[in-house]
Amino acid sequence: MTNEPLNIGGRRELFLDRELIDTLSNTTLRLGIPRREENVLAFDEPWEGRFAGSTNVIKDDECYRMYYRCSGYGVDGKEDVLSEQTAYAESTDGINWVKPELNLHEFRGSTKNNLILPDGDERRISHNFMVFKDTRAGVPDDERYKGVGGSRKRGLFRMVSADGIRWRMFSDEPIFFGYPLDTVNVAMWSEHEQCYVAYIRTWTDTSGGEEFRGYRTISRATSPDFLTWTEPERMDFGATPDEHIYTNGTHPYFRAPHIYIALPFRYVDDQTALTEAEMDAWNFDLDWQRHGASDAVLMSSRGGNHYDRTFMESFIRPGLDRGSWVCRSNCPAVGVVQTSDTEMSLYLQTHYMLPDYHLRRYSLRLDGFASVNASFAGGEMITKPIQFSGDKLTVNLSTSSVGSIRVEIQDETGVPLNGFALEECDIAFGDEIAQVVTWKGSADVSSLAGRTVRLRFVMKDADLYALQFVD
Repeated sequence: MTNEPLNIGGRRELFLDRELIDTLSNTTLRLGIPRREENVLAFDEPWEGRFAGSTNVIKDDECYRMYYRCSGYGVDGKEDVLSEQTAYAESTDGINWVKPELNLHEFRGSTKNNLILPDGDERRISHNFMVFKDTRAGVPDDERYKGVGGSRKRGLFRMVSADGIRWRMFSDEPIFFGYPLDTVNVAMWSEHEQCYVAYIRTWTDTSGGEEFRGYRTISRATSPDFLTWTEPERMDFGATPDEHIYTNGTHPYFRAPHIYIALPFRYVDDQTALTEAEMDAWNFDLDWQRHGASDAVLMSSRGGNHYDRTFMESFIRPGLDRGSWVCRSNCPAVGVVQTSDTEMSLYLQTHYMLPDYHLRRYSLRLDGFASVNASFAGGEMITKPIQFSGDKLTVNLSTSSVGSIRVEIQDETGVPLNGFALEECDIAFGDEIAQVVTWKGSADVSSLAGRTVRLRFVMKDADLYALQFVD
């Protein structure tokens, strides 16, 4: 174990893991509760079908972009008659979405649709096409948008685009051939690690060759150039029980890109909430439709082959809505995006395979995935030794009218520093995304920049979501 201080510089740090936390005294890490908002997109066009999905959302300057699979089985439900295309929707606010008439690809003799990848592709790129905007310096303009999609039998293919709508192949050669890619596999450029990173579906037991066994899980590969990739390696989840992690949804958090947010949907194959009568009424004619349940969970990573599962509890439960208990419902779209000065949004596919199959929006306060929480009785949290840059400390906090947070800055041994002791700290309270902490009216902490310190938070009826030292 290293005794080196954590150099956080001017990064925003979230309390969704214990990376910064040394001790919690009468405080606890509490999982955020996304607020259910409106239904934002119905999969109701003739080309979309009841097996639409594999949705991902990105915020691209002032435009929000959404990509999703359009898919429909034949009457007999056999996959050999599967039709798959990729569709596109956009929004100016992340709330009100439109399906633009792009006139790019044909469906039943007409191009009046929002399709961006055509049907009839034997590579099955549309089965799980996932898009990201490449922010790496020096990327050619016509490769600024990148996407990956494919299948177990054909491998994962890479595509590029200048505008996010018109696509061409990056390479005819697939990557990760032979892996069980039959779900949403993600790729991204990581500023934090300075490489491309891919997270793909694997299984815990591959001893059966093509017959994968055990639990659905996640492996990771990296690339310096999007061309050559390392062999995928299994992700480590720490000392947690095995579960079917059906998707991974891993991507950099836009306000703290050194932290990767993962929003998988967790599949439970031996639990079924719906009655036989309900499934008969909904015409569930395929065996795999009639068993299982799923929900959304939260994981995080700071790079490398480790996921932090601080919270094993459900992030978004199916709830009272019976249609949300359909097998393979509640799959989060890849991507969390900001939708106001204080709010971010995520999206969930629900009512899977039902006539009203749709995408629903959920909201959280910015940085609100989790918090350090203190009850009315009060408690404390002390950080590990850290070093920072900047001249003032801001905190994302929420308190009651009688709640409060005070901050003491200590040396690395825990001794309060002159001018920054607890009794000198002005009470921070209210509900703000970035409240400045002061000591006897002064916010200036520049004299401590670069020095190894600890932060002691004394809290009452309060939540602390994030901190950041800023100039």
